[in-house]
Amino acid sequence: MDILLIAGLWLDGSAWDDVVSALEPLGHRPVPLTLPGQGDGSASATLDDQVAAVLAAVDSASGKPMVVGHSAACTLAWLATDARPEQIAKIALIGGFPSADGEPYADFFELKDGVMPFPGWGPFEGPDSADLDEEARRIIASAAIPVPERVAKGVVRLADERRFDVPVVLVCPEFTPAQAQEWINAGDVPELAKASHLDFIDIDSGHWPMVSKPAELARLLAAAASEA
Repeated sequence: MDILLIAGLWLDGSAWDDVVSALEPLGHRPVPLTLPGQGDGSASATLDDQVAAVLAAVDSASGKPMVVGHSAACTLAWLATDARPEQIAKIALIGGFPSADGEPYADFFELKDGVMPFPGWGPFEGPDSADLDEEARRIIASAAIPVPERVAKGVVRLADERRFDVPVVLVCPEFTPAQAQEWINAGDVPELAKASHLDFIDIDSGHWPMVSKPAELARLLAAAASEA
């Protein structure tokens, strides 16, 4: 199965390199995506541009792919599912939750000169980054690509209720499946509360398991794809 890999804020497709090399021997075809404005040099890219890039990958996949979103890009995976519910076999969400219709995509940090730069490690101290050594932090920070303002502030638009019928697996890194279920039950994640098929997978890592636990993440994603 084709497995489309969408990294979160500030990351391009190279964030998945170690996952890709671990996934290929497991019988799947990983396709890491580099999004407009996060790897192609265009600071004027919009959220719609990024959605279009994901949909192009879905349309060109061999058969029905599994779409994997990490962190904020969980919403990108969800938007693709809304636009192509009949073409996606499954979605996997890593360390994040899809935003609801009408919400901003990722308006989380300060904007400077039309982009949202990586804010440093301060906001991520604790469970998010506890498993990253200094070298891993340096690599992530030095490779971070500022997110275009029109991506970060783009408004999420969802329209097709069939998205709730596409199977979802939520990979839980810095939080537990029990915590995720609690948040969903409390109404904090309305999109997943309506999902017809939702499974949880625990992984003992921080927010960036593709960096700290790539082989384990690849194994979990391969198993999820094989069940699709």
